[in-house]
Amino acid sequence: MAEPNNNVVGIDNTFRKKFDREEYLQRAREREEKEAEGRKSKARGPPVQRKPLKQRDYEVDLESRLGKTQVVTPIAPLSQQAGYYCSVCECVVKDSANYLDHINGKKHQRALGMSMRVERASLKQVQERFEVLKKRKDSTSITVQDFDERMLKQQQEEEERKRQRREKKKEKKKEKAAEEEPEEDADIAAMMGFGGFRTSKK
Repeated sequence: MAEPNNNVVGIDNTFRKKFDREEYLQRAREREEKEAEGRKSKARGPPVQRKPLKQRDYEVDLESRLGKTQVVTPIAPLSQQAGYYCSVCECVVKDSANYLDHINGKKHQRALGMSMRVERASLKQVQERFEVLKKRKDSTSITVQDFDERMLKQQQEEEERKRQRREKKKEKKKEKAAEEEPEEDADIAAMMGFGGFRTSKK
């Protein structure tokens, strides 16, 4: 009988993949270093300070092209295509509701250099605003009184005009009646045997 050979290396038939722990730890460290460098390159410096959101100082034109027709060509520049053109963002929006959403939206405001935060008003600003609104209210109450006076005056003038029209109509009727009434010739009426040419209806 043959003796077993202890020098023979056995065959690994377990079919399990063996990982080199050190190699994968090294790969993970390299990946983390690359990500950290990428984050540093993206951070260009301190964050941009944008102005707070402020009220629009121009009127939004939504009605100038209302009811007009336009020939749409695919080769026309963006500003001449159908819809509402935003020169800040260089885009065309197809209807007025979406255009309003766009110009009030975050992307457009950022392009204008504003954040979506509203500036906090101080006590002094609020008091000044109340004073302005009080003055405006006083001026509108005066205009309401003026409006009532003007309406009353206008009604009186209208009644006067109607009265004058009625008088003119009455005068015209009298003139017409006088023109239609024939002149009576007494001799002809006596010859025919009656007192006049008048009708019994009046």
